[in-house]
Amino acid sequence: DGGRAAASCDMGAGGDASSADGNATAISTFLRVRPHKRKGHFTLPDEAAIEDGPAVVRAEVARDEVAGMVNNKRTAWAFGFDGVIGPQARQDEVFERVAEPVVSSVLEGYNGTVFAYGQTGSGKTYTLTGGVDAFADRGIVPRAISRIFAHCAASTGEVEHVIRISYLEIYNEVGYDLLGAVPTGGAAAGEGFTLPRISAVAEDEDGGVHLRGLGCHVAASEEEALSLLFVGDTNRAVCETAMNAASSRSHCVFTVHVEARPVGAPTVRRSKLQLVDLAGSERVAKTGASGTTLGEALHINRSLHFLELVITRLHERLSAKAGKAGRGGGKDTHVPYRNSMLTSVLRDSLGGNCKTVMVAAMHPASDHTDESISTCRFAQRVRMITNDVSRNEEVDPALLIERLRDENRRLRDAGAANEDDGGAELPQADLRALRRAVRVFVGDPSQSAQVEWGRGRRAAKVRHALWMLRQMIRGGSGGG
Repeated sequence: DGGRAAASCDMGAGGDASSADGNATAISTFLRVRPHKRKGHFTLPDEAAIEDGPAVVRAEVARDEVAGMVNNKRTAWAFGFDGVIGPQARQDEVFERVAEPVVSSVLEGYNGTVFAYGQTGSGKTYTLTGGVDAFADRGIVPRAISRIFAHCAASTGEVEHVIRISYLEIYNEVGYDLLGAVPTGGAAAGEGFTLPRISAVAEDEDGGVHLRGLGCHVAASEEEALSLLFVGDTNRAVCETAMNAASSRSHCVFTVHVEARPVGAPTVRRSKLQLVDLAGSERVAKTGASGTTLGEALHINRSLHFLELVITRLHERLSAKAGKAGRGGGKDTHVPYRNSMLTSVLRDSLGGNCKTVMVAAMHPASDHTDESISTCRFAQRVRMITNDVSRNEEVDPALLIERLRDENRRLRDAGAANEDDGGAELPQADLRALRRAVRVFVGDPSQSAQVEWGRGRRAAKVRHALWMLRQMIRGGSGGG
């Protein structure tokens, strides 16, 4: 594969290379409501009237409808979000509000993640990838690619950029490289082609996650990156269910690795943008799953359960730290990232070095109220998590070594230019003084006798002194 840059992909760019500008940043949450003809139980806020504080979404269910709902002792709920995206919102508006700040931070050397969560059929894949009917329907992923390459083109001559793409699929708790089937010619894999599996999930001493077997492909242009996206989407696992004609049956992580080197500087910034399309949570009774589809649903729900467990433990950790602030600390809460491949891959995004945004996709129909409330509750827990965000900037060892070598060569050349030229001829006055010094040296019986060289031109004087000694030994004269 001509585009393959490495046999394994580093999902944890940064590590201990980050500069000291780290700061705690809360995960932002946005609610996106899928268009629906009938009014459901949810009331959306008028964000134009909100001056400060979160956008509050309210749900009210009549008491005779509560049976079977989440926590049936309640009839009213209120959920705060950083923003609410209504059913009529355009795709460009979604990108500008949700993803553009994250993409901008990635281009400045910070890690960024946007992930979509919600029940199956709520619009997660449409939000991230977009529709195929019109150019304006492009989702966050293609728009992010376009923004990144536009930035690279604008900084040509000042910063050298290398963009790499990886596309991971987690299907039934097994990782696959969605781009591993790309042949040399760039065409999509033939039907029935088996995608390469991720052989191992390794963790380095700095907490970075490395996926062995996941290739990173260099994309030299926006067109090449979009082609890789198309190939990966073609290889995704989808099927029809009772709630979605093209339901994603796997979690997918599209990652853009950005390497930026300012021209003439010894530093390099390595950041990553992870765009995560989570498979939809679903209730088997609603989807009518059976056979293979049922097995997929069980794996999806299990991995989402572990994701929720990680969020819960992170919240407990933050609460415990706040409570222990005046009591001298205590035992830290364990966060079970290793319970699933999904949580391992998202380790940086959840509680790590990353600017993270969650899009909670919601179906407003009345018969989906229980799932919508569950999605909003999950978003509230996510919103309370903070990440320690810092720039991934380091001195490039290879470039630093090369610059030190150049400096060493320059100093050697300068030193050689300043040294005596051993082949230079000495003035007659210096030669006469040197002959006298050599005669004194030869006539001195002391073991500590030395030649008085005088100042400067040492190499030339040593050469002439040896010639004089040679003449004295051969001819018995006073130095010729």
